[in-house]
Amino acid sequence: MTNSYFNENTLEELIKEIEYVYCSDDRPWVIGYSGGKDSTLVVHLVYSMLYNLAPEKRKKTVYIVSSDTRVENPLIKEYLGEMLDTLRNSSERDRLPIQVELVKPLPERSFWANVIGRGFPTPRINGTFRWCTDRLKIQPSGRFIEKIIEEQNTEVVVLLGVRKDESIARKRRIEGREIMGRLLNRHETIKQAYVYPPIVELTTDDVWDLLLSNDGETAWGANNNRLVELYSGADSGECPFAGISSKDQQQQSCGQSRFGCWICTVVKEDKSLNGFIKSGHRELVPLADFRKWLMSIRDIGDKREKKRRDGTIYYTSEGDLGYGPFTWETRQEILRKLLSVQKQMNYELISVDELKAIDRIWDDELDLSRRVLVNLYHEEMGEKLPWDNLKMPLFDDKVVDLLKCYSEKYDISMELVRKLIFATEKNKHYSNPKKLREALEKELNQQWLHEEVEKEFRDEN
Repeated sequence: MTNSYFNENTLEELIKEIEYVYCSDDRPWVIGYSGGKDSTLVVHLVYSMLYNLAPEKRKKTVYIVSSDTRVENPLIKEYLGEMLDTLRNSSERDRLPIQVELVKPLPERSFWANVIGRGFPTPRINGTFRWCTDRLKIQPSGRFIEKIIEEQNTEVVVLLGVRKDESIARKRRIEGREIMGRLLNRHETIKQAYVYPPIVELTTDDVWDLLLSNDGETAWGANNNRLVELYSGADSGECPFAGISSKDQQQQSCGQSRFGCWICTVVKEDKSLNGFIKSGHRELVPLADFRKWLMSIRDIGDKREKKRRDGTIYYTSEGDLGYGPFTWETRQEILRKLLSVQKQMNYELISVDELKAIDRIWDDELDLSRRVLVNLYHEEMGEKLPWDNLKMPLFDDKVVDLLKCYSEKYDISMELVRKLIFATEKNKHYSNPKKLREALEKELNQQWLHEEVEKEFRDEN
């Protein structure tokens, strides 16, 4: 007999458990819905439970929350949008207490705002500086949950489609958080939230068996055959649901691929993106090419500054200066290539509000002309950004050229000149001159300016 949750349990018992947890208190529920198989099943089970529950017992809201990282795979983004629309319409039709929400990172915290705006290096394969997951997925969902807690003055229960069967590492993490004898566990980061994983004991085959029962129809009237097609595409068209299984050997179901950001750089190969391309979605080739290029420039010395954003420096084990953020020139290069791909695909890869956020960052840190981004956009896209005509330079080209000339003449870094000017601009309106003085001193005392002294000290010691 194959390993299955339903060897010792029934679907009715699982739904009864979900009903019991729902009816046990007044705490609203939040379901994290990614559109993948596991979260789809959680939504399906909860929707089924609510639909069959007496109306007077439907006493609390279930929030179905999806996260748009702003860099989602276009195929997944389209599919997820359709599912969310169907869920909204169906729950309204069936008079169920379901509220569907789509959350996004703030424009100034998006992937492109960090990479192009601030110069963050892209997350490295197996690296420690994996800033993307927290900023793009966890924080937007966390803000939504905390908003519910604050506005309703309540605790919440978060339903997750995590399963022990996914991997040994996932099994260990889940078991490490379990409280023996309890269905709910405390949330790791949100004080007034609890976690309920209703499908935690199900196998991958259990998940697919449920999703494909009843001809693949979901409780809210959609069809999971589309989901199968997506997983099949992500697996290069191979999706063996049927096969000979034995006690010793069981054919693996498809659905092991993970859908994620098309620009993800924490894996060497984006198997789902490449799988879609191999299965016929040639329109995604420019995304794969751009991703490959962006990964290739990450550790090129000329593309990176030799200091961190806060001006500190560090040395490698070989005694060389360590890399900091992408240079401003490289950030412009990345934006130009990204816009070129966007125009080629006729598909939005970076939004106008993200461009505005990047423009603000550049205005505050880099661009004395205050025209670089709007001019670059106009050159690539053949149209102006809405605020183009409002952009006025701090100094005209003649003054900027003069500043460059004097910086060379007196051997003063033009970057330092820029930083001092920006510090002055930010603090010149304070009545107390102490603010301005402290800002200027901070720039003058940054570690990168004293690299030679630092190195000399290190060599002596």
